[in-house]
Amino acid sequence: MYCSGEMQGIFCSDLRKSSGIGQNLMTRVALLCAPALLLLSAFAAPIGQPQSLNPPILNSESQYRLHQILRDAHDEVKKHYFDPKFHGIDWEARFREADARVAQAHTMGDGFTIVAALLGELKDSHTYFTPPERSSRSDLGYRLGLLGDACFVTQVRPKTDAAEKVHVGDQVVHLDGYDVNRADLEDVNYFFRLLAPPAAVQLDLRSPSGEVRRVVVRAAVQEGKSRLDLTQGTDINDLIRRDEDEDYASRSRMVEIGDAVIWRMSNFDEDYGPIDRGMNIVRKHKMLILDLRGNPGGSTQTLAWMVGSMFDHDVKIADRVGRNEKKPMIARRYGSTFTGKLIVLIDGGSASAAELFARTIQIEHRGIVIGDQSAGAVMEARWYGDSEGADTRIFYGFSVTDADLIMTDGKSLEKTGVTPDELMLPTAEDLAAGRDPVLSRAAALAGVQLDPVAAGRLFPFEWMQL
Repeated sequence: MYCSGEMQGIFCSDLRKSSGIGQNLMTRVALLCAPALLLLSAFAAPIGQPQSLNPPILNSESQYRLHQILRDAHDEVKKHYFDPKFHGIDWEARFREADARVAQAHTMGDGFTIVAALLGELKDSHTYFTPPERSSRSDLGYRLGLLGDACFVTQVRPKTDAAEKVHVGDQVVHLDGYDVNRADLEDVNYFFRLLAPPAAVQLDLRSPSGEVRRVVVRAAVQEGKSRLDLTQGTDINDLIRRDEDEDYASRSRMVEIGDAVIWRMSNFDEDYGPIDRGMNIVRKHKMLILDLRGNPGGSTQTLAWMVGSMFDHDVKIADRVGRNEKKPMIARRYGSTFTGKLIVLIDGGSASAAELFARTIQIEHRGIVIGDQSAGAVMEARWYGDSEGADTRIFYGFSVTDADLIMTDGKSLEKTGVTPDELMLPTAEDLAAGRDPVLSRAAALAGVQLDPVAAGRLFPFEWMQL
């Protein structure tokens, strides 16, 4: 049972929070069963193309496609959503209202927003729309993260327009007029990075010194093919290489320092092999610092392996409350137990399985959790792939929550998150200087000397190619 975009796989992660928003390799390889031509961008204007001030209404063909995508969204939720009452929402009425709005859509981006808004009515972190992948790939050249309730620039891509205008440590007050804070960042990222990537954005920034400025940042764009022929080697090999690059950039990394090991676990999508090799290293040490900051979650199986490695007995993580049943989620004892000291790091980017792991460690009094309040995006869902077209097909999909997860303390982490045992945040000045005082503090608790500057250099950020 796998997650994060694999077709029909069980998962508890949120693609909107992941750095690589596109579908993963398993999804793409599944497309080989489809007709030869895959249309990646049948209707959206190329990223960076100027838009008319008064664009025409979509033609009938494009409207038909949107109606079909919207109908698929309606059907997948109706068939699979864990709450058959849809939290009291009249699902049929909301669908009809959304379907009527398609006639006013000027662009497919408008249409995708209508589909996303329908699913957003459920206010569920794990129910959302993944639109057809665009032929052009774009990057605004920066990454955002939370410090408490505020949003800051955490990375800037070299040799981009952003590199000349945006700096690590800048607080983002507004993005194209939208507030950017803990309550809004997920939706802002989802809209600007997945639904409707813009040619440029306007940012209102506050520097660490308090200076406020407004900048316009142009996206870097890599043009691609609008159609891929999956019967030929070049196109499918390009897709495979792209996914390999994404996997490499999001890989887990370890550093051994004396009696301690620091494990930067970027997601919970690891197979048995990497988890087993990692735990073989961990068991040689007396202390483990498990860094789950920015970890968007992943596979329930990976979660079970990780929890099972920390205890000498089976541990109940949560109850899965689905449409027709309530079933316990149990982590079986896994291999030789790590009995040393455990410190877990989380932040506002830690979601889903990462949150379940951290909270289980707290409830079972197995270790200490340090950092910032986690994302509060904790449900279990399946990803359903759909398509539209005949010889040329357009692929898209929906994540639909099929179970709520109730922890053993009787509470859900959805919309609340994990409160760390020790609340500790970097400052804007720390970001700008490349310091990591949180990891430094964890190292001190583990009996290791690691100053904040050295801690900030342990796991350098790596940009994927466009």
